[in-house]
Amino acid sequence: MGEQLFNWDGADRPRNDTAKGDVSPVEQSLRGEILRVVFASDDGEYVVVRLRSGDLAEHTLVGALGGLLEGQEIEAKGRWETHKDHGRQLRVSEFRALLPTTEEGIRRYLASGLIHGIGPKYAERIVAHFGVETLTVLDNYSERLREVPGIGKKRIAEIRSAWEKQSDQRDIMVFLQGLGLTPAYCARIIARYGVASAEVVRRNPYQLAEEVHGIAFLTADRIARRLGIEAEDIKRLAAGIVYVQERLADRGHTCYPRESLLEEAAEILDVAPEHVAEGLERALLNGSVVAEVPAAEGGDPLIYLRRLWAAERELAAAVRALLRGGSEAVQVPRNALGGGFQRLNETQRQALFAAFQSGLSIITGGPGVGKTTVVGEIVGTARKMGAHVLLAAPTGRAAKRMSEATQLEAKTVHRLLRWDPASGSFQHNQERPLHCHFLILDEVSMLDVSLANDLFCAIEPGTRVLLVGDQDQLPSVGPGAVLHDLIASGRIPVTHLTEIYRQDENSRIVSNAHAVNRGDMPDLHPVPTSMLADFYWLEQDEPEHVSELIARMLTERIPKRFGLNPMRDIQVLAPMNRGNCGAVSLNERLQSALNPGPKPEFSFGDRRFRAGDRVMQTVNNYDKGVFNGELGRIAGVDRAAKTFQVAFDSAAVEYEWHEADQIRLAYAVTVHKSQGSEFPCVVVPLLTQHYMMLQRNLVYTAMTRAKKLLIMIGTRRALAIAVRNDRPMMRCTRLAWRLQHD
Repeated sequence: MGEQLFNWDGADRPRNDTAKGDVSPVEQSLRGEILRVVFASDDGEYVVVRLRSGDLAEHTLVGALGGLLEGQEIEAKGRWETHKDHGRQLRVSEFRALLPTTEEGIRRYLASGLIHGIGPKYAERIVAHFGVETLTVLDNYSERLREVPGIGKKRIAEIRSAWEKQSDQRDIMVFLQGLGLTPAYCARIIARYGVASAEVVRRNPYQLAEEVHGIAFLTADRIARRLGIEAEDIKRLAAGIVYVQERLADRGHTCYPRESLLEEAAEILDVAPEHVAEGLERALLNGSVVAEVPAAEGGDPLIYLRRLWAAERELAAAVRALLRGGSEAVQVPRNALGGGFQRLNETQRQALFAAFQSGLSIITGGPGVGKTTVVGEIVGTARKMGAHVLLAAPTGRAAKRMSEATQLEAKTVHRLLRWDPASGSFQHNQERPLHCHFLILDEVSMLDVSLANDLFCAIEPGTRVLLVGDQDQLPSVGPGAVLHDLIASGRIPVTHLTEIYRQDENSRIVSNAHAVNRGDMPDLHPVPTSMLADFYWLEQDEPEHVSELIARMLTERIPKRFGLNPMRDIQVLAPMNRGNCGAVSLNERLQSALNPGPKPEFSFGDRRFRAGDRVMQTVNNYDKGVFNGELGRIAGVDRAAKTFQVAFDSAAVEYEWHEADQIRLAYAVTVHKSQGSEFPCVVVPLLTQHYMMLQRNLVYTAMTRAKKLLIMIGTRRALAIAVRNDRPMMRCTRLAWRLQHD
């Protein structure tokens, strides 16, 4: 079927020729002068330089060497490798910047534009006069610059001021770069701590992980090792406990049993368990983490990051307050029910009345069961009763769908709460709550504990709240299992919609998604090539063939056969980032296929961004008003200003190049990142190389993202593994327990 529809013959297979050749097994050191910078990525994370060593031999160095100047001397450490095209080169793991010591090196160093007032012409004159003593003169005897023809008092003052300013920063930069930090990170540290930067880093490098954007524990740990800080140092152990807890939060846990935490921390930090226990005690003492002992006598304490402990407790209190505040049921008059009420099935009608009878209620169910239909009737009924209704969803796309279904404006949760950059907090909170009679929140499975807490604490007492979501989808990307826990608590009225409400008789997307959710294999039989279907299964077991087939489908087959725009209508959803059929590799291939150059572009590390690229924001940036999961297109690249602009659905946002760590190419995204979104066409690779992520709820979530066309490519074996695997990793949370124990 797939071969007939898409004319796939496996031709034009790309060669795998990325081997680097021989690599030295041990690191070696090399010292010398930078002759020229051959190539530098825009963020300095990948640089190629030519270096002349003391024996006058020339060498090629590659690595994170940003900020180096011609004429500068460095001492670098790395491994020699033989590149198939470029020959022998040193792949640098760390380097230390030194001041040049030769006349030629000093001349090139000053001519680089580093010092305001000294260009190539004056650099030549100054070095010709003072020789190798030039830098000593600039440091201690700048008045002697009068001896150089053409340099007057005004220029000397400019040079002295610039040199002194640069000298202070230079010493700090040399120190920080000597610890293996890139110039970009050095600049962030200096911006944060100023002249105290070196002292702060020497005293406690782990402070950087808490206070400097982009520097995480592992980077701070490498700095600490170079400073001679021992693995068992209590500062490392306490910071390490926080790091391990953050990793657990990334896996969805709000808390973790103490003994299990110590086991994981001992392995990750590579120290004995008794030392890790000391680190935990220090972290508890300084308040970074919190211990909570379960009610059962002798129970293993549960350890929280303080922010998650506070969020979970406050959320539980806010939910209890909503339940108490809506204890008086509101009777719905018959004349308030819209014409669509008669078309609702009995369960849907129960959901409607439950929304008015409780301060907080939940509607859950899979695709096609009429959740949107019920919400539309509830909104219409509430407005006929004179209620002020607010609608919200975690993502912009989900909010847009909600607006289209109800004919009423829906906002993202972040925009509903209104972030204030000046105060660094939401404008709507417990002191300044949202004013409405009815709040309806869709796609609640995406809501993590922190955002849920911000929202619920901003709801005015007496407001009726309806939560809508699919409890069988993947849980939120952030920590917590809010929808699951609210349902599991047994304290909140829940309506489970199960009857498929409306579906095209020829549609297989909804029926196959429900089959997978039940634990059954979907219907994979082919359809006649003369027909257009909405579901296709393409059997293919070779990852490289799958990757190439996806590129050919997006560029040729799907647009031609279905009239869909690959840059607007088609989304590839991968189970994971890694692998040649993971999101990262697929993005590289699809960028070349769908948005080739030449166009304005820039590089960030090993990634290249180009005008026109599809991208996704991967972190919440409250100052810019753009949030995790939002999709957009790069609208422009300004190389002179080193900025780029992204057009999101909500607004156009400008970034500096170093902020590109906040975005990813989005021709392909992981299934987790697709939550809350729907696309006209979804393409899903499903192979055994994705084994670690082959779970029923992941495949179910991917399938339910498709509105008109779903194409799955892979092996029946991988699909069967996922369908059978109904044991996704349980998240350790206490929200349900808190709601059950007032």
